[in-house]
Amino acid sequence: MHKHGEGEQPRLPDEQQYRKLFGLNILLTPVFVISSIAIVVFVVGSLIFQEHATELFKSTRSWLTTNLDWFFMLSVNLVVLFCLALAFSPLGKVRLGGKEAKPEYSYLTWLAMLFAAGVGIGLLFFGVLEPVTYFQSPPLGVEKIYDTATVYTTENTPDMESADTQKVASLAIATTTYHWGLHGWAVYAIVGLGLAFFAYNKGLPLTIRSVFYPIFGERIWGWPGHIIDTFAIFAGLFGLATSLGFGAQQVTAGLNYLFDVPQNIWTMVILILVITTIAMISVLSGINVGIKRLSQFNIILAFLLLAAVFILGPTRYIFQSMLGGLGEYVMKTGPLSNWIGREDKAFMHGWTTFYWAWWIAWAPFVGSFIARISKGRTVREFMFFVLILPTLLCLLWFSVFGGTSIHQFLTEGYTGVTETVEAYKPELVLFKMFDALPLTMLLSCAGMILTIVFFVTSSDSGSLIIDTIASGGKVDAPVAQRVFWAWAEGLVAIVLLVGGGLTALQAASLSTGLPFALVLLGMCVCVWMGLRREPR
Repeated sequence: MHKHGEGEQPRLPDEQQYRKLFGLNILLTPVFVISSIAIVVFVVGSLIFQEHATELFKSTRSWLTTNLDWFFMLSVNLVVLFCLALAFSPLGKVRLGGKEAKPEYSYLTWLAMLFAAGVGIGLLFFGVLEPVTYFQSPPLGVEKIYDTATVYTTENTPDMESADTQKVASLAIATTTYHWGLHGWAVYAIVGLGLAFFAYNKGLPLTIRSVFYPIFGERIWGWPGHIIDTFAIFAGLFGLATSLGFGAQQVTAGLNYLFDVPQNIWTMVILILVITTIAMISVLSGINVGIKRLSQFNIILAFLLLAAVFILGPTRYIFQSMLGGLGEYVMKTGPLSNWIGREDKAFMHGWTTFYWAWWIAWAPFVGSFIARISKGRTVREFMFFVLILPTLLCLLWFSVFGGTSIHQFLTEGYTGVTETVEAYKPELVLFKMFDALPLTMLLSCAGMILTIVFFVTSSDSGSLIIDTIASGGKVDAPVAQRVFWAWAEGLVAIVLLVGGGLTALQAASLSTGLPFALVLLGMCVCVWMGLRREPR
């Protein structure tokens, strides 16, 4: 096992051996060559053998969720415990970049950028869908109060004031927060912390392999490092493509619902191509121009929409949902994190296992992005902003959107959302919830615009980070590479939508999240080793 002293700066690789091969201004690293060829083969093969690809996606998703649920859940449980232990240990005093390092961004800008990159389109796609789904079919064997065979009106909806109804509604908010709270953000945090520490404190490139320097030493510039970074690119690219697919489905559904635009695969393809072009322009302008400004606009628009629903919706009930959801989240995190002897296997496989794989698949991209904007923060400060605040913001979001939709059913007998969930049209549920609120058209248009902007911020920042990993940590890699990765994300999203829709999107995250889960556990060990040797 390699060890380095406090003042030692690791030797960096000579990038000239990779640059301008055959006259091209491209960093043709082994990682770029392997990953780009594999992505091209995947795209072409999936389009040529579309029927076989669809079956493969379905069987892959089923096998992984059934046989490896324990591994995904155990891995994420260990990561969240490790992050909390770091935050409360003396190692929490270590400052990223050294004792004299100063933060580049204000607290508000920092939080806005990491939150916009970390949750993206998912908040809008699942903000109503998940709480209503869990209200209709509660997890953990809790008895449901909603009967799918019953035609509900204002006279026969369940009693909102009853203890059973409140318990199921609070559990629905809590379970959604569980999937978007501490566990998921801990996955981002360990990647972001590891990259920031070894980049700013040890002078290593901002790429996944750098975190493994305590174990591999300078062998990270060889094949051990190439393999690690290749896994990271596959995970990040397919995780992003999954989100882009969700976003395309939701925007297309909204355009059809509001303006009768055809809801078919061609509309989604055109939408992805247009937004990928916008994202490419943004990523070429750099992190401090396009990406920063879009993230700030994104978070402002998101909270304007949140405030509008909060005011126009059942404000008092939303407060109750938030408090009840927080209490249930604290009480039910343990049972929801346990995979042994569960009665609700379908829920665990269909939701939790997929979510953990999806968060892991997003980790290389979001973790790298968080690292780039977190210099000057202490480990404890980093954990508070990356774990606690986003969890509370997600709780607020789901309480507003989920609480409003549940209240519409319980007090008004409005079944627009519940029936849409039953009909398995997840991309429409947000707009169905807006239907029962004042200013329906304004809210629906704002929701679509926000989805598109989330779409762009996820794509542009993801392209920038994947390009950085592929080029060995270079933050100013050639323009041609940034363009390639921006389009690669869009094309993979199109292929997955054509080759199976939602099932294919989930299969992609599960398949690429699996190998990176092993990388994630190794990063915990390396971060601990590195921080222990850092002067506090």
